[in-house]
Amino acid sequence: MSTPGGTWTLGDLTVTRFGYGAMRLAGPWVMGPPADREGALAVLREGVDLGITHIDTSDAYGPRVTNELIHEALHPYPESLRIATKVGADRDDQGGWPPARRPEDLRRQVHDNLRSLRLDVLDVVNLRLGDAEGPKAGSLAEAFETLVELQEQGLIRHLGVSNATEEQVAEARGIAPIVCVQNMYNLAHRHDDRLIDRLAADGVAYVPFFPLGGFDPLQSTALSAVAARLGATSMSVALAWLLRQSPNILLIPGTSSTAHLRENITGAGLSLSPEDLAELDGIGR
Repeated sequence: MSTPGGTWTLGDLTVTRFGYGAMRLAGPWVMGPPADREGALAVLREGVDLGITHIDTSDAYGPRVTNELIHEALHPYPESLRIATKVGADRDDQGGWPPARRPEDLRRQVHDNLRSLRLDVLDVVNLRLGDAEGPKAGSLAEAFETLVELQEQGLIRHLGVSNATEEQVAEARGIAPIVCVQNMYNLAHRHDDRLIDRLAADGVAYVPFFPLGGFDPLQSTALSAVAARLGATSMSVALAWLLRQSPNILLIPGTSSTAHLRENITGAGLSLSPEDLAELDGIGR
């Protein structure tokens, strides 16, 4: 089995457009260890065996759980594997994600990721902005400049932003090059269409998270109808649609099941007819 969508280049790093998001390997609410540790390790190994070269993670997942699993399952890492991580938020005892974007917070988080992944340099570090409700307006300059300093020290190869407004993306790009933007985007949430087109023209990747969530009953019915017609799952259709939206879209669906991982990869390779695409495009309009 090969991953659908081909590859994309993040700066000087080539990755498969179909990647893997490690967040779901942690326990409930992304807190604590997985119920099935051996199963979590198996998913990571299976992903690499199936050709995935892009894993998305954060030391805040667990916290420190998914990075430790990645290290245990895959270290020493294959030469082709690229690991992207996020900084800018901590975890509290209630499972919340309090912002942590002061310079000292970001330096600590970068070093925490290096330590837990057992790496000397991080391939991609995304600055997480906003909060659990979405992007929030405001300057990212101090935080992003801190990451640029760490990049200049040789601890980070490439930078990106996550949960960001268009203005924040532009502000970051005015400070230093970025290789990706990671925002919520799916069939029902199309607010970044214009941004995706601009980034594609400039060779910057767009990495959607929560690719299926947020449908109201009518929208779910429309998606389910296409899926039923194709004999596929709704997730498969949503992933296939995303890959066809723009060549700079990179997928990072997460799962704790090897069977589901294979299903996602197969589903993302679905062939969507012009009629299918027209029906799906109508969901977010």
